[in-house]
Amino acid sequence: MPRCCYWYWFEYRNRYGKIQSVMADTEEEKTPLQQKLDEFGEQLSKVISVICVAVWIINIGHFNDPVHGGSWFRGAIYYFKIAVALAVAAIPEGLPAVITTCLALGTRRMAKKNAIVRSLPSVETLGCTSVICSDKTGTLTTNQMSVCRAFIFNKTDTNELQIEQFEVTGTTYEPKGDILLDGDKFNCSDRSGLVELAECAALCNDSSLDYNETKKAFEKVGEATETALTVLVEKMNVFNTDKSCLSLHELAMASNTIIHQKYHKEFTLEFSRDRKSMSTYVTTATKGSSGSNPPSAKMFVKGAPEPVIDRCTHIRCGTQKLPMTPQIKQEILHLVHQYGTGRDTLRCLALGTIDNPPRREDMDLEDSKKFVTYETNITFVGVVGMLDPPRAEVHEAIIRCRQAGIRVIMITGDNKNTAEAICRRIGIFNELEDTRGKAFSGREFDDLSNEEQSEACRHAKMFARVDPAHKSKIVEYLQSHGEITAMTGDGVNDAPALKKAEIGIAMGSGTAVAKTASEMVLAD
Repeated sequence: MPRCCYWYWFEYRNRYGKIQSVMADTEEEKTPLQQKLDEFGEQLSKVISVICVAVWIINIGHFNDPVHGGSWFRGAIYYFKIAVALAVAAIPEGLPAVITTCLALGTRRMAKKNAIVRSLPSVETLGCTSVICSDKTGTLTTNQMSVCRAFIFNKTDTNELQIEQFEVTGTTYEPKGDILLDGDKFNCSDRSGLVELAECAALCNDSSLDYNETKKAFEKVGEATETALTVLVEKMNVFNTDKSCLSLHELAMASNTIIHQKYHKEFTLEFSRDRKSMSTYVTTATKGSSGSNPPSAKMFVKGAPEPVIDRCTHIRCGTQKLPMTPQIKQEILHLVHQYGTGRDTLRCLALGTIDNPPRREDMDLEDSKKFVTYETNITFVGVVGMLDPPRAEVHEAIIRCRQAGIRVIMITGDNKNTAEAICRRIGIFNELEDTRGKAFSGREFDDLSNEEQSEACRHAKMFARVDPAHKSKIVEYLQSHGEITAMTGDGVNDAPALKKAEIGIAMGSGTAVAKTASEMVLAD
């Protein structure tokens, strides 16, 4: 298989292929209106049948009347026709038209509120909803991600190891902002750890930034998380690129372009939810003094802090490579926890490198289950914290749902601590509410028995670190409890649950797959 085809093939097999198979196996649930109409139709058919049989039996004595020519058989046929005519007359043929008209009027009212209804019965279903399962990123939050914190390791003047924390200004996709150390503007080229952090952010990345002439604004091309890293690289400008004479289009990717020129990306080991990381295999054209040395290989890794740090054996401190000790690991995870549960509730990503990766010839790129074995012996470089602020209207909406007797459950792939902090911030949890038995990670949910999982869904308000299969299972358990479930989401990974729920609601800014799987799209 050509090298350029690897990414597409793995993407389909490892992520979208699995999601597509789950969607294909998911049976669409009938809406409450459809269930009631089916039930009404069955009852009406039984009543009509009984009445028709009764009419026919009552007239058995008249089968031999002279008007029928004295033939019992002709009389039976005559009254059978009367019974059939009565049955036809009793069928409410105007009911479908009336229901369609009423739903169409509801659809028109919804359209005025920027809600595009793709299935008429979903209008009635929305009014019957008892539980709303909502994705976090892009649904409860703005999905306008920006890196605002980062930390690396460095040594003090006394040669002691310390963590240096940096603040990043700017909260939009505009590639302008400063890196601050202790409140003062800092030149990132002065720290080799920041240079390597920028290289990892630029190369372990499939997104880019572009300037939209029509909107006069910078826009993401790809996923918001990776675009935030692209913007960070531009703000860091680790090679001190002169950007004063660049156009806005050139300004979008100036620093990233320089890093991409330094390395050649061979292939990508795509993100998977079992290892919660992704990596890129790159080579550099840097040669030795003899000029005969082949390009050296390197891997850049990024992913959720916990699993990535578990696979780290060393840390980068300046230009040195030091062993990862339990104490250092504890310090990193403690700071990640602070970032995730603080006032800003940051979404954290750990970045690292593999200085001596396996040879490409020794890697089985056709088996995604082996990817985790290649992403070992990682050297920890740093952590970035991304801000994804909640939508301003979410807190009030959750209060109104609670007043209407609707339970709101947040289902996200983020870290559990970060998810809990967001839940407190938007009102799903109160500030001092005990979350035991109400918040579960995907791993904790898997450790429960089927009965315990079903019971957990009765009381839970939040699920974190979940995959698409978890979302569908949660919706299925809620439906088994008699709940009318609405699922909101915007990503490809939300599609199976959107299709499984009684009503799937996709965001207008979401993916085409999510919109196709849903019954309603929020255009606003």
